[in-house]
Amino acid sequence: MKHFLNLVILVCLVHVSVAAQDVAQWRGPGRDGIYNETGLMKSWPAEGPAMLWHFDGLGEGHSSATVIGDRVYTAGTLQGIGYIFCFDPDGKLLWKVPYGEEWTESWPGVRSTPMVFNGRIYQFSGLGKLFCRKADNGDFIWSVDVLKDYQAPNIKWGVTENLLIDGNKLFCTVGGPEANVVALNPETGQLIWKCSGKGEASAYCSPAIIKLPARHLLVTQTAKSILGIDAGNGKLLWSVDQPNTWSVHANTPLFHDGYIYCVSGYGRGGVMLKLADDGSSVQEAWRNTNLDNRMGGFVLVNGKIFGADDSGKAWYCLDWKTGVAMHSEKITGKGSIIYSDGMLYLYGENGEVVLAEPLMDSFKKVSAFKVTLGTDQHWAHPVISNGRLYIRHGTSLMVYDIRKK
Repeated sequence: MKHFLNLVILVCLVHVSVAAQDVAQWRGPGRDGIYNETGLMKSWPAEGPAMLWHFDGLGEGHSSATVIGDRVYTAGTLQGIGYIFCFDPDGKLLWKVPYGEEWTESWPGVRSTPMVFNGRIYQFSGLGKLFCRKADNGDFIWSVDVLKDYQAPNIKWGVTENLLIDGNKLFCTVGGPEANVVALNPETGQLIWKCSGKGEASAYCSPAIIKLPARHLLVTQTAKSILGIDAGNGKLLWSVDQPNTWSVHANTPLFHDGYIYCVSGYGRGGVMLKLADDGSSVQEAWRNTNLDNRMGGFVLVNGKIFGADDSGKAWYCLDWKTGVAMHSEKITGKGSIIYSDGMLYLYGENGEVVLAEPLMDSFKKVSAFKVTLGTDQHWAHPVISNGRLYIRHGTSLMVYDIRKK
C-alpha cells in the first residue's frame, strides 16, 4: 500500500511538472523578464561565461530563443522567407521549416518570438500572418492572414506581437477599425470574439493578461491608447491616452499589487494606473518620462523598476509606488533587460552583455563581455533556462553556461 501511494505521489508530481512546462513564451513565464532560476554565477570571467554552443545560420531578425523541455526554438529570415528552427540542448539542428514570406523592408527579418503551447508552436509574421505548427516536428496545422481577414493595414515597420494564449483563447492585436483586437481558437484559428478598441493601428505591443477574481483582463497598447479588454467576451472596459511620435509601444504592460505600469519610448515615458478590483476601470497614479524605454522592456525587483531610457543616456531605477527616479547611470548602451537569482542581465544595443547587481542607490556593474558573433541589430531579448543564457544577435544564437561552479 505504501509503495502504491508513493507511486501515485510520483505520478502526480510528474504531471504537475509537465503541466507547468506546457507553455514557453517571450520574456519568461510571466512575460515580465523574470526567470526563476537559482544557482547562477554572481560574477563572470573576464572573457565572459563559457559558450556551450552557437548557431550562425539563422538569417535576419531579432526573434529571441524559446526553451521548453529538451527543445530550443527561434525564428529567422532567409532570402525573404521566415523559418522556425528547432535545436536540441547541445545545439544540434533537429529541423527547420519555412512558414512563409517575412518582412524585408526597413529593418528586415523576423519580428516575433515563437510561442509553444500544449505541443504546438505559434509564430506571427511581420506581414500579419499567424501560423500554428506541431512543436515536435514543425508540421503545418493552420494559418490565418489576420490583416486580410479582418481588414487591417500593416504598419510602418511590420506588424509585431509576441503572442499570448489564455485558456482557450489566442489573442492578437490586428489593428483594424472594427476587429482591432481579436481572440482566436488556438486549436483552429477561428474567431471567438473581436473588439473594436479605439479603432487605432497596432503598435508593436505584446499584451499581458491579468487574472482577477471577477474576470481575466487583457491589457495592450495600440497607436495612441492603452486598452483594458475583458478577455472573456472582448468588451472594451477602459482606455488611457498614451500617444508618442511614431506610435511604437513595444513593451508588455506589467500588473503588480493592484497597479498596471506601461512605458513607451520617444520621450513619452511610463504611466502607472491603479486598477479597480474588478478590472472595470483605472485611475492614473503617476507618470515618469525619464525611463522612456522603446522596446527593451523593464523588470520589477524589490519594489523598483529597472530599465533604459530611449536616448541611450542612462539606465534608470524608479520607485514602483511613486515613480520617483531613485538613481541612474550609463552602465551600458540602451537595450533589453531580464532578471534572475538576484542579478540583472542587460543586453545593450552596443553588443555588450552586462551582469549587474540592483542596489538601492546604484547599478553595480559586476561583469561584462562583448558579443562577437552575428550581424545587424542587438535587439533580441536575452533568455535564461536551466542555467544557460541565450543571446541572439541577428544571424547567430549563442548559449552560455552561467551555472555557479
